[in-house]
Amino acid sequence: MNILKPDFLKYADELMPAIIQDADTNVVLMLGYMNKEAMNKTRETKLVTFYSRTRKRLWTKGEISKNYMHVVDMKLDCDSDAILVKARPDGPVCHTGSDSCFNEENVSDNDNFLLHLEKIISDRQKNPRPKSYTSSLFKKGINAVAQKVGEEAVELIIEAKDNDADRFKDEAADLLYHYIILLKAKGFTLSDVIDILKKRHSK
Repeated sequence: MNILKPDFLKYADELMPAIIQDADTNVVLMLGYMNKEAMNKTRETKLVTFYSRTRKRLWTKGEISKNYMHVVDMKLDCDSDAILVKARPDGPVCHTGSDSCFNEENVSDNDNFLLHLEKIISDRQKNPRPKSYTSSLFKKGINAVAQKVGEEAVELIIEAKDNDADRFKDEAADLLYHYIILLKAKGFTLSDVIDILKKRHSK
């Protein structure tokens, strides 16, 4: 992250507004306030941390809900008196259950739909639902998830040898969906894989 030199002294309470933006979709998630301690803790832990004006203490977003926001980058505005934090949330940001505190769905366009889908899968893992196929697959464990990915891969290979475009695309979608489940079951994200691809592309 860049070296930040915010001017907290511009504010009587030394609390600076911090805008939190999804690093992948660019959707604005919420507004909070940081003092120097909160900013330093955010940089050190890479988890968005505010100073709560009601609790009168530092508050890491997600410390109760477990929907943490993982910091990707932090920037200051041109006057050094507002912070922009780009982060990846683990789940809904607002206490109401909404994706953002502005009641906006955290998905920008089709290019980012996979990231949106990943958030839904993550929620099914953290908050299992009785009738959810995804939740039931997580419950069966890593071996069952890995086996399902293998089965879907074989089905895709079989369809690749035929000329039924719709069935091929259906199987490709099934494989991709279960691949994301496998990533989550192993504790990884699509962003982890994308970062590797970006590094390879730059070589």
